[in-house]
Amino acid sequence: MRSRYFVTGTSLLIGSVVVTLAVIVSPVMTGLTQESATNLSKMTNNQFGPLSGADKDFVVKVRLAGLWEYPAGKIGIQKGTTEQVKTAGKHLLDGHQLLDAISRDVAPQLGITLPNKPTPQQQGFLDTMNAKTGKDFDTYYANILRVTHGQIFSSIAKIRQTTKNSLVRRLAVQANNTVLDHITQMEKTGMVNFDSAVSQITTTPTEGPEFTTPPKPAPGEPTFIVGTSKPTPPPNSVSTADNGGEQSLDPNVVNGAGLGAGAASGAGGITTPPAVSSPPPAAP
Repeated sequence: MRSRYFVTGTSLLIGSVVVTLAVIVSPVMTGLTQESATNLSKMTNNQFGPLSGADKDFVVKVRLAGLWEYPAGKIGIQKGTTEQVKTAGKHLLDGHQLLDAISRDVAPQLGITLPNKPTPQQQGFLDTMNAKTGKDFDTYYANILRVTHGQIFSSIAKIRQTTKNSLVRRLAVQANNTVLDHITQMEKTGMVNFDSAVSQITTTPTEGPEFTTPPKPAPGEPTFIVGTSKPTPPPNSVSTADNGGEQSLDPNVVNGAGLGAGAASGAGGITTPPAVSSPPPAAP
């Protein structure tokens, strides 16, 4: 009898979280929705291949993901009440520290300015996590991160399919591996409501663009580094062997020369952008 009541109580808790998520979540929560033909056609020339508006947006959104999901990883480790939640938090730390190092390396080579702070919506997710405790925290954590990763998953595939730029293509491969891993970890918590997650991924947006637009960095503002130590590539990180012969995205050997000292040391705060090298242009 007690077991039945426990299951019912847990179901009600998950249901209440799902209702809350349905109100605040929209397809633009990650800032990356299905790109229009107009955006894809906004091409600029680059030595690594043509660069579209969608390509630029993608690099920025990879950066934004790290700006809020890396802190979310720390929160999960600190506040999670189960080992599965704490493990999911650890995966967020490892995955987004690596992706952030890569995005910071490729952005200047592509002429892209990266944000230093998450969007108001993303910051709201962190604030809500910090306010919750116990099982309520665990349930919110697993569901909000499952939904956000589920939203961007298909968008990564679209970028990988449409981009003509070699740096963006390789970043998309690593992002795909990382996001799939994070989706899997959230599901392993046993707290994800799958029916709700699927419906929320296709929900009509209810907030204006300012809710999902990050603050612009001030002129001359140094780049914020996600993480506090040298990133260690997870087992599913992109390597030359499993990336069709393209260059590795291990941050220690990006572009065959490695990241600058600032990026490799990872001060965990504001620093100057890493020095980057310029490999030969992509073949036509």
